[in-house]
Amino acid sequence: MENKKSVYAWAFYDWANSAYATTVMAGFFPLFFKSYFSAEVDATISTAHLGFANSLSSFIIVLLAPLLGAIADAGSIKKRFLFLFSYLAISMSAILSLVGEGNWQLAIFVYVVANIGFMGSNTFYDAMLSSVSNEKNVDFVSGLGFSLGYLGGGILFGVNVWMLQDFAFFGFANEAAAVKASFVSVAIWWALFSLPLLLFVDEKKKKRELKVSLLKQGYSRLKSTFGKISQLKGLLLFLVAYWLYIDGVDTVILMAVDYGMALGFDTNDLILALLIVQFVGFPATLLFARFAQIWDTKKAILLAIGLYLFIITWAFFMKEKHEFYMLAVMIALVQGGVQALSRSYYSKMIPRQHAAEFFGFYNFLGKFATILGPLLVAVVALFSESSRVAIGSVSIFFIVGGALLFFVDEKKVANDVQTALE
Repeated sequence: MENKKSVYAWAFYDWANSAYATTVMAGFFPLFFKSYFSAEVDATISTAHLGFANSLSSFIIVLLAPLLGAIADAGSIKKRFLFLFSYLAISMSAILSLVGEGNWQLAIFVYVVANIGFMGSNTFYDAMLSSVSNEKNVDFVSGLGFSLGYLGGGILFGVNVWMLQDFAFFGFANEAAAVKASFVSVAIWWALFSLPLLLFVDEKKKKRELKVSLLKQGYSRLKSTFGKISQLKGLLLFLVAYWLYIDGVDTVILMAVDYGMALGFDTNDLILALLIVQFVGFPATLLFARFAQIWDTKKAILLAIGLYLFIITWAFFMKEKHEFYMLAVMIALVQGGVQALSRSYYSKMIPRQHAAEFFGFYNFLGKFATILGPLLVAVVALFSESSRVAIGSVSIFFIVGGALLFFVDEKKVANDVQTALE
């Protein structure tokens, strides 16, 4: 399917689920966890709890994504899996509003399950890109999804910040009540705006098999892919390059607010910076996708990697608050573009009938990218005793990842993959 209705219905799912990424994951849960759910816990311990929760949910998805992708491809049920995971996360987001003060254990459990639902659904959402696009428009379609995600997530996050800062106006007794209502608003927003994908995006159906047989087929295909992928040197080269440079991107996303706090910037400034990223990222991602269509996808990714090296250099030397805002703008200009184009570039190299299976590996590497980068920053900060040196160390991911990407030939890779799977 490549008609406009299916394209926009698919892309609108990013509008829907990005509300969770902004309001819950990046915004309110980390702050609320420390001040409310872990109110009586030492700050260092609560930070460790939150870090473990993020690592655990990523690790579970690392284990599940390739297998689930193989099963979904075997039965042509990607959309069913997408909604199974998304409604798991939607339910958990609403349930967060019921967790009481000081009950950090339950908060962590609900948050981990919600993250698993969020990340799991994205595996199947990415895999459905090939159902709504072709080789000519895949860059635009992928970029459209990310851009709508920035806009949708930014709009609700902006409303949620307003609810927090002016809670009495909205009829809430205190800030805690406003934050809990924000968790519910995310669930409603996500459920409502995911309906277009449910109604208007189809995937080609294969003959269904019994669940036990389908499970066996999933394991069989997963085992087969593990065996063949080691022989696909071109695809491996891209995946390693992607793992490295996206590690840099994810580290910047995860550590930017912490870095700003280390430099002494106010919490309100950090929240405003997050909003800037959302609203600048909307048009910037679309423009980057259009640019890739006119120029070349790989070259556009390499340009984004080069801009990230400039961003790291800027972050190393910045001192003033306005420089942090400018940093947010620069990140917004390239963050969505490099994510969207990496996804579309990868989709050009893999066969559509194995999309979910291969995107399982793609997301597998993406989740590992949230482990190594922050660890490097932590180790460098520990030994150098400098946040600036620590953030500067992230440049190694962009340098090596970009160098490897330079040698990838997507057309040759696509032919090699197709031949290996025949």
